[in-house]
Amino acid sequence: MGLLRAAATTAVVAGTATAVSGRVASRQAAKAAPPPAPAPAPMAAPMAPMAPEASNGAAEIQELAQMHAQGFITDEEFAAAKAKALGI
Repeated sequence: MGLLRAAATTAVVAGTATAVSGRVASRQAAKAAPPPAPAPAPMAAPMAPMAPEASNGAAEIQELAQMHAQGFITDEEFAAAKAKALGI
């Protein structure tokens, strides 16, 4: 009976060690795995179609001035576009 008890105890110990070893290995693998990739950024809304060129330079310059005031174009861009609108 002592031999049977020793074999049973060995089996229980070995089974427990295997289970613990498996859990430790899976935890280490989870820690070593790279973090999941971030979700892709949402696409920006499509840009509105460009308005046809203004028929007169004054209207175009007025639009450029509004864009400049809102910060969409720099001083240099405004000056260049204004000169182009005026034909300079």
